[in-house]
Amino acid sequence: MSYCLSRFQTLRRHTVEVKVGSVGVGGANPIRVQSMTTSDTQDIDATVKQSIALAEVGCEIVRVTAPNVAAAQCLRDIRRKFTAAGFGHIPLVADIHFLPSAAMEAVEHVEKVRVNPGNYADKKKFAVKEYSDADYDRELQRLHETFSPLVRRAAELGRSLRIGTNHGSLSDRVMNRYGDTPLGMVESALEFLRIARSHNFHALILSMKSSNPKVMIEAYRLLVDRMNGEDMHYPLHLGVTEAGDGEDGRIKSAIGIGSLLLDGLGDTIRVSLTEDSVYEIPVAQAIANKVMSLWPAAKPVANELADSVDPFHFARRTTTTLELSPRCRVGPEQPPRVIVALPSLADLPAAITALASPRLKDTPAEGIMVPVQGPADLAELCLALPAQGLPCEFLGLDLAPSVHIELLRPLLAMSPGRILLARTFAADRPGELAEFATLVRETGHFLAVAVDPAEFAAFAPGLGGPGDKNLLFTVAPTAVRTGAGHSIGLYRHLAAGLAAAGSAAPIWIRNTAASTVNNGPDFLSRLTEASFLTGALLCDGLGDLVSVETESDPTRATRLAYNVLQGAGARISKTEFVACPSCGRTLFDLQTTTQRIRAQTGHLKGVKLAIMGCIVNGPGEMADADFGYVGGAPGKINLYVGKNCVQYNIPEAEADARLIALIREHGKWVDPDPATAPA
Repeated sequence: MSYCLSRFQTLRRHTVEVKVGSVGVGGANPIRVQSMTTSDTQDIDATVKQSIALAEVGCEIVRVTAPNVAAAQCLRDIRRKFTAAGFGHIPLVADIHFLPSAAMEAVEHVEKVRVNPGNYADKKKFAVKEYSDADYDRELQRLHETFSPLVRRAAELGRSLRIGTNHGSLSDRVMNRYGDTPLGMVESALEFLRIARSHNFHALILSMKSSNPKVMIEAYRLLVDRMNGEDMHYPLHLGVTEAGDGEDGRIKSAIGIGSLLLDGLGDTIRVSLTEDSVYEIPVAQAIANKVMSLWPAAKPVANELADSVDPFHFARRTTTTLELSPRCRVGPEQPPRVIVALPSLADLPAAITALASPRLKDTPAEGIMVPVQGPADLAELCLALPAQGLPCEFLGLDLAPSVHIELLRPLLAMSPGRILLARTFAADRPGELAEFATLVRETGHFLAVAVDPAEFAAFAPGLGGPGDKNLLFTVAPTAVRTGAGHSIGLYRHLAAGLAAAGSAAPIWIRNTAASTVNNGPDFLSRLTEASFLTGALLCDGLGDLVSVETESDPTRATRLAYNVLQGAGARISKTEFVACPSCGRTLFDLQTTTQRIRAQTGHLKGVKLAIMGCIVNGPGEMADADFGYVGGAPGKINLYVGKNCVQYNIPEAEADARLIALIREHGKWVDPDPATAPA
């Protein structure tokens, strides 16, 4: 694979080491965790206080915005006071966007300078213009002249630079030639990278950030592919920008960052949350620690299976359509379906009550899976099913290997709905799969075939034709072997095996205790694991059913599954928020504003709202949002429809009502349903 050493296990990409002060990034160093202060940089004491708070919770690199020369000048005293407080070993990074003059001042005082190639020497006005090759070359020469002084001074002082591309702030020049695409992001960075290399400067780190995990993942993959072609091996800084807050922000970050780290890409990370920045550190540490736990066991594998996924262009895998119920189909043009797996059959009555709640109307459990250990469980189900209506579209039975096929016939015959049988099959008994497949084809029910992908060839004769409408596949929990890779790789292997066999059967992503990298007892660990596996596969275009089986509470498991689906852009069940993290450029209180707007608009299913603290990334990151709420000046808000500003300088006290009125005006407002409101 051109962008990574393996798609089936975590083999770390080799990079040169870049020193950020005394902290090494890339090479043999661990994944470095960083964050950013949110204070006004010119409030020196407040910025030092926040920097200390970040360092004390484990932040290894602290970034500070420098939006102008005056702020950049303050970095000298911030560095001095931070060092005097005992944190001279923690490097500071200046975040620069528009002003080369601010960068030239900042590089005198801090260990690294981050520049955004989209607006460091370019402008963004969404202007449409044709650039001839000569025009484009002249613009590149202008970039060379503007960026070179910073490169030369960084070399003289022993500083490092981050070329940090943001999807939301590509220049008009790049947009007109490459579009608002991952390729445009990569070309924007490579222009600056080549300028630095022309001066023999190599203390470089690169990033490709977007609020959309799919865009971010594709951009990093493409960047590495292009760098490999030019023999460049610089470290990567990973992050999903404008991820938002709460569970949603953590999920988006874990999907984007985790997917790349598990492919071996990434050397330093930041989780961008619309919260106090100290809360970003434990999330970043959880992500990094899980991935680093895989490094010692990873070994190159010869002759790995050819992958069936194009990693540079998202396309959902085409499958056969399965009709699990008249209202629940699995397959092309259908959203991934959510299954709730219960720990035991005894949990079924309580789960039926919980999942029937009106609050789950927009996030229903479409299937309930119960374990069946033997004849007694089947007899109990035969008695219970006629008396209990299920709050879902189908029932699943997770069968123990000891459940004989003949014991199932009475239940399948009397069931009022269709049943999904799930069973693990062993390669040394291929005839069992053929027997079960025949049973579901004859009775009109369905079979989820759980296998070890490494043994897939043994099952090919029992698959049926490419249009088989009764089978789907998943990875057997027993397939996850210590040191053999990770579950994402197993599902990719499964998809490749199905493709090789000519099967279009759907794939069920099961988040079980066995499928985790390093599952812990806390909710953050379980959330991270679900985001890793389900989110990464969905961003590859794989997955037609999902279940989060590490959560015993069926309501919580359902909510987490839907939130991961939304974070990956695979199924929208509520308002989508793009909200930037606070920083010194922010023109209003992002946290309280985001929470307040969410409380008023969170019921608008399918509407995408952007809440941006300033103009730096606002118009670009929210170009695909329906509406935007952007800080235009202190106490003033600009409202956008798409990327167009339609109302300027609204007093902050009036902005919420004006936003809601704008949503109404465009026909996307509905009144909240009291029955589905949170308790």
